[in-house]
Amino acid sequence: MISNTLRLRLLFALPIVGIGVVIFILAIGLRGGNHTVHPSTLIAKPFPSFEAPKLIDNELTNHEELLGEARLINVWASWCVACRSEHAVIQDIAAFNLISVVGINYKDQRVDALDWLTELGNPYDYTIVDLDGTLGVDLGVYGAPETFLVDSKGYIRYKHIGALTDKVWEGEILPLIEDLD
Repeated sequence: MISNTLRLRLLFALPIVGIGVVIFILAIGLRGGNHTVHPSTLIAKPFPSFEAPKLIDNELTNHEELLGEARLINVWASWCVACRSEHAVIQDIAAFNLISVVGINYKDQRVDALDWLTELGNPYDYTIVDLDGTLGVDLGVYGAPETFLVDSKGYIRYKHIGALTDKVWEGEILPLIEDLD
């Protein structure tokens, strides 16, 4: 039989042990590292095959149009708050004319996407419409925004999840572009 004193000590010790376990788990999960880097099985593999309309003129395009030059491919949507915050960075990148910038409008309504580009400016050479998210699934997209660097042969060389920043552009993507081809 457990004495009342021991029972009382156990009753007070349990919350303390529980809090200690939670702190330990958080410490392991939050220790350093870049939590926006998720390995992609598509790195060094060809961009997925697709056929889809372009946003502006509704003309059909496919994966073969991505060949011939390196491209920065940005997955975005008008409903995406982070896409709005990264849009100025995408505009700056496009203004450099260092690389072709292609958009993938992800699970968005055409009229909303067109209004968004009219309001904020259109930095894209063209935008692929991915209304049902099929291309996004083939690319392993977690959600908008995501950005891919594709070489001139159509191979994915880099994937960034989340909003692009000047720091990511200058520190991660730009050096890769300089090493392409």
